[in-house]
Amino acid sequence: MPSRDIDVVPVPDLSKKQTPVQKRSIDTLETILAVTAALLGEVGIERLSTNLICARAGLTPPALYRYFPNKYAVLKELGVRLMELMNEAYLTWVRANHPVPTHHTPQQQAERLRQIQEIINATTREFPGGVWVLRALRAVPVLQQVRLESHNFVAERSFQEVRGHYPHTSEAELRLATRLTVEVMYGATEMVFDEPGIDDNLINREIAEMVVRYFGKFAEREAALLPAD
Repeated sequence: MPSRDIDVVPVPDLSKKQTPVQKRSIDTLETILAVTAALLGEVGIERLSTNLICARAGLTPPALYRYFPNKYAVLKELGVRLMELMNEAYLTWVRANHPVPTHHTPQQQAERLRQIQEIINATTREFPGGVWVLRALRAVPVLQQVRLESHNFVAERSFQEVRGHYPHTSEAELRLATRLTVEVMYGATEMVFDEPGIDDNLINREIAEMVVRYFGKFAEREAALLPAD
């Protein structure tokens, strides 16, 4: 059979064209972002367009294109900002709990994790259009790297925090464990907003307890390798 060329889907340009310096330009860019965040909740990702953004913002298309080449670049900027806020919230929580307590009971460990889950959920709620930005980072393929970079950053920092507690666990296994933990906790945050009929406090508590039980296998392994008294 003759070979067929595989259609290559063009990847939209996601780079911000200009970084404004003057106040008027900064205000224009911030208006674009604020309007986009508001429109996301009204029309969704698919129906969002640069023309719609311009009409709502009272801007001409050239004014928008001075900063963003397309709607995906605007969404990326919103996504980057949300992920940066999440990362900073996580780092603040880490600093407040550093070093990771070794004497805490599983219940105390779960409570600590429940707290950061609440913080991340609140960060999403407080961000303009946060729930829809969260969904865009999952649904739009070209935006997924923004989410993955944030997750890898948090997973690496988590690995550094807990590495000393599990000296007999391989680096590869522990890195995978922290990466999986970030993914499932982020998934729980998405579930809070996608399933509003389920008590978010219950979701937070359950995911925290799941993570503690998961890391319990590493703790049990370490305890079994301790020298007998």
